[in-house]
Amino acid sequence: MVKHARVRAPELVGRGGWINTGDRELSLAALRGRIVVLDFWTFCCVNCLHALDELRELEERHRDTVVIVGVHSPKFTHEAEHRAVLDAVERYSVEHPVLDDPERVTWRQYAVRAWPTLAVIDPEGYVVAQYTGEGHAHAIQRLVEELEARHAAKGTLRRGDAPYVAPEPEPTTLRFPGKAVSLPSGTFLVSDTTRHQLVELAEDGESPVRRIGSGRRGFTDGPADRAEFSEPQGLALLGDGSVVVADTVNHALRRYEPVTGEVTTLAGTGRQHRPGEPSRGAARAVSLSSPWDVALWNDRVWIAMAGVHQLWAYDPRDGSVTVTAGTGNEGLVDGPGPEAWFAQPSGLSATDDRLWVADSETSALRWVELDGTVRTAVGTGLFDFGHRDGPAARALLQHPLGVAALPDGSVVVADTYNHALRRYAPPTGEVSTLATDLREPSDAVVVGGDVLVVESARHRLTRLRLPHDALGTGSGEAVLRGTTEAAPGTLRLEVAFRALAGQKLDQRYGPATRLLVSATPPELLRAGEGAGTELSRSLDLDPSVPEGMLHVSATAASCDDDLDVPYPACHVHQKDWKIPVRLVEGASDRLPLVLTGVDTA
Repeated sequence: MVKHARVRAPELVGRGGWINTGDRELSLAALRGRIVVLDFWTFCCVNCLHALDELRELEERHRDTVVIVGVHSPKFTHEAEHRAVLDAVERYSVEHPVLDDPERVTWRQYAVRAWPTLAVIDPEGYVVAQYTGEGHAHAIQRLVEELEARHAAKGTLRRGDAPYVAPEPEPTTLRFPGKAVSLPSGTFLVSDTTRHQLVELAEDGESPVRRIGSGRRGFTDGPADRAEFSEPQGLALLGDGSVVVADTVNHALRRYEPVTGEVTTLAGTGRQHRPGEPSRGAARAVSLSSPWDVALWNDRVWIAMAGVHQLWAYDPRDGSVTVTAGTGNEGLVDGPGPEAWFAQPSGLSATDDRLWVADSETSALRWVELDGTVRTAVGTGLFDFGHRDGPAARALLQHPLGVAALPDGSVVVADTYNHALRRYAPPTGEVSTLATDLREPSDAVVVGGDVLVVESARHRLTRLRLPHDALGTGSGEAVLRGTTEAAPGTLRLEVAFRALAGQKLDQRYGPATRLLVSATPPELLRAGEGAGTELSRSLDLDPSVPEGMLHVSATAASCDDDLDVPYPACHVHQKDWKIPVRLVEGASDRLPLVLTGVDTA
């Protein structure tokens, strides 16, 4: 804690405006007479989320004397979007006013240097203390009690209601879902994070079958209707059909039995792990720290322990937990497991020989080998992020939260803050974009030839078709065309496809067609890149880039059209093109392609 001589607290200013105030502007002058705690936070930061949870008790116990004000000060580009801050405030149940300060004006006025930082302002408007990091709730509690007594005696303490105005609840089936897993029955289990529940969805990925958990934030075992969770995230299916749940804010692993509906606790004490506490031993006696995802790998449940920047493992055979990789230092360092550094690992996916890790704060895709060695596929550090395809050494992600292995050995990444689904192919080392405009995807589940993406900020699962080469059923080589001359500006891309005689488009799970377009260099396309369901699209070619390569992938699904056949054969038609393009004034503004190819049942 840093104590200050009588320094008048600077006014609260932020271009993004106020949240949770009913559209009213707040000022420190209007809060004079109250104790104000400023919480400088950013929603990517797990330490900030810990501080939010620590402040809940203070907020409740001193509601008539203390006003907590969040000052959102972004790290990532995405966090400067006002809509994203609104979502985060609801996602993490922030029940106090929040100032959206995308340009960090108030951050600089208070000389803040790290997330989170907490500043305490007394009833006369002076900064009396400032704390950096998490774990200061008890110190602030003591200071608040001292300030209450002192200013009550002086007559400068003013009691009253907090200026918090709750937003209207939205009637959606899911609310900021986190992770999903496919169950043996063909249904899907989803962590409905903000509502503190699990939801089982039917095979369509949309229709609710049942809810697990009362919907109240808590830590209670028991039957599905009475069990309680606190912001659950990761899910992993065990061999006996039960599911391990990363119960994130309870700092625990829970077990859900789909047959009986019973919820029990496997690991964790319900308290957050602190430095110096044991990190191995009997699972129910060791505290965890914000477990964000889980995966069954080599007979143990591996845990993305975001709160301490490590990987742990739970062994169901002896009921123990232990650290498996990471020193606890935050950063990106490869090497033997005990020497590696992570930064908020948040997504896991297992194959026979690798455990893939979405390391969110370093915007990295990493993996663990069978001998425990940690390696990095994409990403270079805590402040290196963006959206760039190409060779892995140059590619950029932005705070990915999920990863899923594909049948061909490549992986898809829920590139959360880029609103995209990305793909990394180990044989070539290439990173590509499979889909955009997904709104904070946080996980992906591979189902046959499709991938179900958890669109957290759209409160749904979205089904996308995987490229043919990702299914491990063909070479996946693209057709290289001769150089095409095209006019700068608008180019109309049209892919012709017609189902074969005796077949019809397969629209059982949504659109039957998919078109994916990208370019090398990316700057060739000013607009039109990414994935969509129409087989035609207007591309905008930048006149300042005289030549480049268009990458086009088209997919269509069809099924045999015979009413007498109860289970008709279905087929995927897929073709990729590499099209060298030279921009020439007066050239054609149309690019026609024909989708043909091998059918795969």
